[in-house]
Amino acid sequence: MKIYRLHKKQNLPITIDTAWDFLSDPKNLKTITPDYMGFNILSGADRPMFAGQIIQYIVTPIMGIKTKWVTEITHVVHKHYFVDEQRFGPYSLWHHKHFIKEIDGGVEMEDIIDYKVPFGILGQLFHPILVKPKLEEIFNYRTQKLEELYGTYNK
Repeated sequence: MKIYRLHKKQNLPITIDTAWDFLSDPKNLKTITPDYMGFNILSGADRPMFAGQIIQYIVTPIMGIKTKWVTEITHVVHKHYFVDEQRFGPYSLWHHKHFIKEIDGGVEMEDIIDYKVPFGILGQLFHPILVKPKLEEIFNYRTQKLEELYGTYNK
């Protein structure tokens, strides 16, 4: 069983309150997800984030194939971090840790995603040519969108 990791960091010139308010609101996922993915929340985003929260989405990650994705927010430490885990969706495992911390002149946001692709050896063969580049593209879009919304960190 091969487990992959995607690790991203981004600094933004905003307060920890602004960062937390944006990142901990599931409704903002649509803003930082590429339009072609057809991201749509079906349920679970009607309350402030809490441990045990179940959020259901529809996404279209590749080739126009709509996929239902169900995540659970498993851990929340206000203004520090939260964790979402896939309960149903395209991955065999999806464990996404979101950390934020104050730095001089802004915040550092860190994402650590541990994931496993389905379909055994076939999934592993497709990982470097399809899955990994798609995840990189999605998180690069997220970085760009957050800079458009909040500016570029210059320290």
